[in-house]
Amino acid sequence: MAQKTDTTMLEQLMKSKPELFGGILNHPEHNQVQILYTQIDRDAQNNPHFKSFSYNLNPNHYFYPASTVKLAAVIFALEKVNTLNKTGLTARSTMITDSAFKGQTKVIKDETAENKLPSIAHYIKKILLTSDNDAFNRLFEFIGRAEINDKLKRNGLHHSRILNRLAIGDAGESAKHTNPIKFYNGDKLVYSQQPQYDPKEYKLKLSNLIMGKGYLDSADQLVNKPFSLANKNAFAISDQQKLMQKLLFPQSFPINERFNLTPEDYKLIYTFMSMYPTEAKYPKYDEKEFWPTYAKMLYYGREKGIALDKNIRIFNKYGDSYGFIIDNSYFVDFKNGVEYLLTAVVQSNEDGIYNDNKYEYETVCFPFMKNLGQVIYQLELQRIKKFKPNLSSFALDY
Repeated sequence: MAQKTDTTMLEQLMKSKPELFGGILNHPEHNQVQILYTQIDRDAQNNPHFKSFSYNLNPNHYFYPASTVKLAAVIFALEKVNTLNKTGLTARSTMITDSAFKGQTKVIKDETAENKLPSIAHYIKKILLTSDNDAFNRLFEFIGRAEINDKLKRNGLHHSRILNRLAIGDAGESAKHTNPIKFYNGDKLVYSQQPQYDPKEYKLKLSNLIMGKGYLDSADQLVNKPFSLANKNAFAISDQQKLMQKLLFPQSFPINERFNLTPEDYKLIYTFMSMYPTEAKYPKYDEKEFWPTYAKMLYYGREKGIALDKNIRIFNKYGDSYGFIIDNSYFVDFKNGVEYLLTAVVQSNEDGIYNDNKYEYETVCFPFMKNLGQVIYQLELQRIKKFKPNLSSFALDY
């Protein structure tokens, strides 16, 4: 992704379809749209080569990344396990989380697991299948805030930070403290981690941190002041796609820049990133709550009852919060030899009030994501490639 990014093609493409994108193009700043699309062409040895196209891309223009940060936690948790493997720790070791600071909670069992016990691997499944918040929080506590942010920087993700747990009001001092954890293989204790404290603040130079005209506070009372996101997680679109690229195409990076993951780790991530919730056995999900396209914003728009294309798999991590919908995806069509990376964010919050759960996801955000994914897919179908890609490494058993 070191080559110069084309900044005109995507805008021209969307302008050619005003019936799909006219509303967004008329006021892109209002909807906070950013897009990064990367074409992939293979050479005779099946090595991938990348060409990127962007729209409104600005790593310093803030948007709330929501659950997209969880993919970094998945990778970093497995890397940490691999640095501790001499202790006997594996991703499937039983993970018992204790508490040591105000607001922390314990975990000693997991009813959704086949053996009813929590583990790194099972938390990863729940994150990738349905974006489970508690599962992310447990990985955050295991990795530790300092290590998470150090790894972001060491991987060249300089416009990103992960500061806190999600969906529990975690902020300030509580976010800086993480729980004590013990890991067991059967009855044998293999690794014990003491509580950690991270005093750092992880400042970034960001614009657009103050939004809207009001918000609901913790007591659901309306505050008639703009909403500040100044001390929240950040994960730029360019950083999201770089993380995805490094995860899916490690051979394109020097050995010393690749993730410290085993073949089993890659298979675990790839499988549950691309699996539909309805295909999973542990956890087992109710299709009414988690339908097949629940986690697939781009191309399917999260629609219920939409027909699935059996030739297509989307490897992705999405996020939705504060009116923002984000999807970071790698798209594969095995039949037609199509593959591409597509990462996008869009927001709709017409009343300008935050924390009120009144956002236009269904009428603005999901349709935009669906249309964008399908238009790019149609573009890819028409692209002539010198060498048809061998995508067998992404053909997984579900």
